[in-house]
Amino acid sequence: MSVASPRVLLRRIREALAREGDGQTRLDRIVKIVATNMVAEVCSIYLFARDGKTLELFATEGLNQASVHKASLAVGHGLVGRIAETGRPINTDDAASTPGFQFIPGTGEEVFRSFLGAPIRRQGHTLGVLVVQNQAARRYDEDEVDALELIATVIAEMTDAGALPDPTRPPVGVDARPAALTGVAAAEGVAIGKIVLHEPKIVLANPIAEDVDTERGRLREGMAALRGEVDRLIAGDGHGVGLHGPGEHRDVLDAYRMIANDRGWLRRLEAAVEQGLAAEAAVEKVQTETRARLERTADHYLRERLSDLDDLANRLLKKLLGVAPTAPDDLPDEAVLIARALGPGELLEYGQSRLRGVALEEGSTGGHAAIVARALNVPLVVGVKGLIHAAELDDPVIVDGDAGRVLLRPGADVAAAYRETLALRAAEAEQLRALRDKPALTKDGVRVSLQMNAGLLTDMASLSESGAEGVGLYRTELQYLISARAPRRDAQTVLYDQVLAAAGDRPVVFRTLDMGGDKQLPFLKGDYEENPAMGWRAIRIALDRPLLFRMQLQALLRAAGGRALAVMFPMLAEASEFERARELVQIELDRAEREGRPLPAALKIGAMLETPALAFAPRRFYEAADFISVGGNDLMSFFFAADRGNPRVQGRYDSLNCAFLRLLRLIVERCEDGGAPLSFCGEMAGKPLEAVALAAVGFRTLSMRPASVGPVKRALRAVDLGAAREALARALVVEQETARRALEAELARQGVPL
Repeated sequence: MSVASPRVLLRRIREALAREGDGQTRLDRIVKIVATNMVAEVCSIYLFARDGKTLELFATEGLNQASVHKASLAVGHGLVGRIAETGRPINTDDAASTPGFQFIPGTGEEVFRSFLGAPIRRQGHTLGVLVVQNQAARRYDEDEVDALELIATVIAEMTDAGALPDPTRPPVGVDARPAALTGVAAAEGVAIGKIVLHEPKIVLANPIAEDVDTERGRLREGMAALRGEVDRLIAGDGHGVGLHGPGEHRDVLDAYRMIANDRGWLRRLEAAVEQGLAAEAAVEKVQTETRARLERTADHYLRERLSDLDDLANRLLKKLLGVAPTAPDDLPDEAVLIARALGPGELLEYGQSRLRGVALEEGSTGGHAAIVARALNVPLVVGVKGLIHAAELDDPVIVDGDAGRVLLRPGADVAAAYRETLALRAAEAEQLRALRDKPALTKDGVRVSLQMNAGLLTDMASLSESGAEGVGLYRTELQYLISARAPRRDAQTVLYDQVLAAAGDRPVVFRTLDMGGDKQLPFLKGDYEENPAMGWRAIRIALDRPLLFRMQLQALLRAAGGRALAVMFPMLAEASEFERARELVQIELDRAEREGRPLPAALKIGAMLETPALAFAPRRFYEAADFISVGGNDLMSFFFAADRGNPRVQGRYDSLNCAFLRLLRLIVERCEDGGAPLSFCGEMAGKPLEAVALAAVGFRTLSMRPASVGPVKRALRAVDLGAAREALARALVVEQETARRALEAELARQGVPL
């Protein structure tokens, strides 16, 4: 089959579009041009109907014209539906025998064996499918596939520009009803405000190049301007808030700059221009292809980079179109940002002066936007499906970063309830602030140390504000998660030094790398695991990759520099694992001494007890450990064989289940017998009722989110722990399934605020 060159084909389409006619007429012209120039007997365009679930035949050359606007099929059904669902082309010489094939009655397509279809996509959204067919059995060659994808790009751009029909675009004000959408809480807090759309439509008046050399020059100028803008943003002299100094957010921005300077990206953009696209359309085409590829990858790190790539592509488009970047002053008061995805640079540019909250259709709690949002103290909910379609500019909205919910156009009663909740929280925070410097001392004189969990340098600001007595768990893995390669020892040393400095004379317990499971290192590939939570993770990786582990230990020892240091190992299952890890610490300690480096003023080496097996470890383990911290989240998950990341089972079992409390009591007894100081770290510790139960079982140190310290302290200061212990003991003796009701009744009798 002879195919016209991409430039010739695009020129013919441009000429056809320049002639008068409505959107339907333009679609009819496009299918005829494509069929003629690709020597195809059929060319058809399917677009999404307004329901967003059905593909409708909008134009065809070669099929039954009477089926236009009548023939349709659901997403995922038939070859066209599969393309729309996966975002991937299908090329086959025998359509009827291809998996998923479904004949569309009335079209007359049954005589056509060869099939080539490409998705019509823009900015991550599939608008429809472009198809060519022939009766003869043959596979379309690479040039033909490229040509069809190129035309699909042009159709997508022209649809968004309003030159072609877009049945999915609802009339303005079509739906003013309230909507409650569910996502995942990524940065805590509640925001009430009005919707600001992060991605207003960027319309390309002409996606086809008039002159290739001119477009190539525009592209290179735009890239140079983009790189300069990124450099200024990172330096902190742009519109952003300029998060100065080292830290996790700095690593995020360095990775962001690396993507902006990727030469491969520029080469792909220039190749698209060579095909005959305008520079702006080339950016859209390359980003659409990149997005489709990364959405299919199993590599967690690469998927996380997608929002960064979207951010940079959007910036480049604005450079090419001469659109000024968003400035904080452009935001209305009480702005709540709604977006499909968001890069760290974009969020920094918005700043926090007027930005109340953010909600994203995509993203994750470990993504770059989430890291920056937490650094800015901006509530964030991610993974909100259907958000972009449902949101309208300037509509009222509530982002609940605690519950992971987004309420669009809430009723007056709902909005009033949330405002009342915020007012009550402010009043409660003022009351709890009065307890900040007081001890968590029960009515009968039992002292419980309340500490906080942290994972970001910015979290350390909460140490004084919350009234926590120290950091019971500092998660060190985030610095690794956001890096394309292992962080250098010096960078780790600087971070750990800053954490210790921020803590002052209060203790900090550093947990060594807890990787694997749902936290995959981008630079440390492992084999696919059916159950990664119980696979190659945490201390298992550390002991199998000792160089990586020892580099972190060196950084921790150097950061201590004469100060006290506490280190604990995660996910131990046997005493021998603790002993091997401790030996590596001693090796690094001896090395530091030989090199004349300052040693820690005091060094404590502890363990996280997260597996039931470790509860039954030999007595020598409890004698050797300087301290033990129960990792409640994982311990409970393994105890009940319930994946805490699975919504079907994550709330199925009660943390006050009597069998689980007996296990905790056994651990307390074994630590007392072996002389190992014991603490509890996890969600259970941050809930007042559960915290009282832990204290009643025998825990005297609890570590939790900073926001939980005040409410837990208030409950402990109001309780007679001896009476609570007796109520708990009675529930355990009578073999109840859970002690919750018995403990609730006792604390209600005492008037303990929960």
